[in-house]
Amino acid sequence: MTRMTPLLERNEQFARTYTPVPLGPPTSQVLIVTCLDHRVDPAILFGLRLGDAPVIRNAGGRVTQAVIEDIAYIGFLAEQLFGGQLEDDRLFEVAVLHHTQCGTGLLADPGFRHQAAEATGRPEAALEASAVTDPSITVKADVERLLASPMLSPKVSVSGHVYDVDTGRVTTALDAQYPLH
Repeated sequence: MTRMTPLLERNEQFARTYTPVPLGPPTSQVLIVTCLDHRVDPAILFGLRLGDAPVIRNAGGRVTQAVIEDIAYIGFLAEQLFGGQLEDDRLFEVAVLHHTQCGTGLLADPGFRHQAAEATGRPEAALEASAVTDPSITVKADVERLLASPMLSPKVSVSGHVYDVDTGRVTTALDAQYPLH
């Protein structure tokens, strides 16, 4: 028995009543970018079901170049496949969700950051830039970075939110905006 065994058993239960979701726009028309922290599960936080929203997860839920590229591709795909199916010609909203007590906050400490750089091969400057010490500040910076990207479709809006791991509440730091380009 491995650590995966109980999860595979749960999957068997899931598969017994599974109904496939056809390819189509996500029902919520929201794409969530958030942290990979196990305490932050958008499906649970927002009551999502299969097919409701795609989720991109990484350390800190940061808007990296790779995240921007993924969102650009998903925007392109959505426009190609579903552009005519959407009422207001808007594709979807990207909700950037940072959280309190993020483990990336440890990267603000120079000693810890140096050890992390040695262990991961990532430059210390990149690790420092990815630290989430104040999610209200970093979520705004990430929303601005995404809105400034020329790769973002003008039909995609971006909002910023903070999840408090102590209370379970999500608050909006920045309402949805569209890129200016």
